[in-house]
Amino acid sequence: MSESTVAVRPGTIADLDEIVACSSALFAEDAGTRDPALNVNWPKEHGRARFADALEDPSRLVMVAEDGDRIVGHLTGALSEPTPMRPVTVATLGSMYVQPPYRDRGIGTRLVEEFRRWARMHGARYAGVTAYASNEGAVRFYRKNGFAVQSTVLETVL
Repeated sequence: MSESTVAVRPGTIADLDEIVACSSALFAEDAGTRDPALNVNWPKEHGRARFADALEDPSRLVMVAEDGDRIVGHLTGALSEPTPMRPVTVATLGSMYVQPPYRDRGIGTRLVEEFRRWARMHGARYAGVTAYASNEGAVRFYRKNGFAVQSTVLETVL
């Protein structure tokens, strides 16, 4: 289970069940403990179709981290075309998860590096990611990987 035994590669249709499992773990561990408005069952209910669509869409990215024959992490990304308000291509890191026993081994950084490489190859000038403010580990990880706070979203329960 060393970093060197884990391969980072594009996801395939054959990986869908394990990508959904990673996404389910992410929702349970992160959003499920921080966002009462989020449907924590979304990956099980909609993830397979969403990830399958992403695998076929050149403006979307699905990467996996694989140890032997099992997926131990994933990353998704998407491109936003230029608009009159923001006239540049922007890449958004949609989700990333690495199973707890594989953390702190550089796997997340490798996934982010592949995302950045993919984004640059597709003409993106900026990249962004959203993390819960209370997830200090995620915020620290993304800062370490070159992301900085650009805006803050404030919410209230009605």
